[in-house]
Amino acid sequence: MAESVSTETAEAPFMTTRWTGLVEAIRSRAYWLTILFLSLIAAAGAAAGVHAKLIGSLEAYGASREIPWGILISTYVFFAVTSTGLCIVSASGHVFGVKVLAPVAKRALFLAVATILGGFFVIFFEIENPFRMAIYNVLSPNLTSNIWWMGTLYGAFIVFATVEYYLLLRRKYRYAVMIGFVGVIVDIAANSNLGAVFGMLGGHEYWYGPFMPIYFIASAMMSGVGAIILFTLSAYKIRGEKMEPAMKRALEVTTRIAILLIAVILLFTVWNFITGFAGGEAKIMALEALLTGPFAFNFWVLEIGIGMIIPLVLFVKSKGTNLGMMALGSAMMIFGIFFMRYDLVIVGQVVPLRYDLEVNEYHGLLSYTPSWHEIAVVLGSIALVGLFFLLGERAFGGHKVEAHEGGEH
Repeated sequence: MAESVSTETAEAPFMTTRWTGLVEAIRSRAYWLTILFLSLIAAAGAAAGVHAKLIGSLEAYGASREIPWGILISTYVFFAVTSTGLCIVSASGHVFGVKVLAPVAKRALFLAVATILGGFFVIFFEIENPFRMAIYNVLSPNLTSNIWWMGTLYGAFIVFATVEYYLLLRRKYRYAVMIGFVGVIVDIAANSNLGAVFGMLGGHEYWYGPFMPIYFIASAMMSGVGAIILFTLSAYKIRGEKMEPAMKRALEVTTRIAILLIAVILLFTVWNFITGFAGGEAKIMALEALLTGPFAFNFWVLEIGIGMIIPLVLFVKSKGTNLGMMALGSAMMIFGIFFMRYDLVIVGQVVPLRYDLEVNEYHGLLSYTPSWHEIAVVLGSIALVGLFFLLGERAFGGHKVEAHEGGEH
């Protein structure tokens, strides 16, 4: 009997080790299969973009002379604005000294670069000749153009953020903080210029005005906190690690910030409608397209319901501690924000130009439907960001953050 007990005791660690090894093998295989799957989608998106350039964007894309900005522009806006939000989260943690957010700072910085690169992937295939744009952006800068400033500043941000991340890896914290401070200022400036690209188009009354640059910064913060909650919880699930108390506390605080920011964006949305209905006929037509027209489902169900109201309820009920609710809420939030950007870009163009001046070349609202080329490029960009995330988690050991004590090493 004693020998039997002894044998079972000896076999227990062996069985545990074997089971752990099996779980790790399955997790590793699933990881690499996911990498392969995302690589194929990204490659298919790039192939669709190249094919579109070969046959011409007018043939390949759903955009037209009347609606020149389609889903590729809205996806670029989605990634660019999310990148700024992630940069703000990162800077809060290790540049501005909000210590409770330090555990998510390094991952947020890495993802800020990954998402803006995803945006550049989309815009590369949207622009007819991206190489010529890059060359003349340097040789013939237009300092009065918001688009020039936006592209230049986002390009500069990638440089600053990459250097900052390298310094964090090397534990050169003093220099990382200095570079990070400059980087977040540059990124916020780029984001506000992106908002100004829309806000300074007087022919599109739905966009025109000082609201857009401010809204872009506020909504960037909402996108950033949603993204860091989703990606952090996904990272721990993928790696099969137990979450540290400091990380749990960081996500609890981030969830509370998300609740506040959802409330702020809801307030922005309400006032946009209130002031909009006091505006011109073109603005009212665009707002009615959202409230009761062809974009009502997008607005009420995808933007408001899935993007804000349900995540708000889930975040409040989670109290920042129920990780399952937080994961679902952040995933729904990011999904809804994607359509929030889509509606912003498309609805601003569906009212014919100079409608209020009775230029009646077109009657009623214009229409736009994304082509399969555009959808493939969008899916490719999302897959690319997913690839960066998964490879980054493995390459940089889960973006562990050490205490900034002891100064430089």
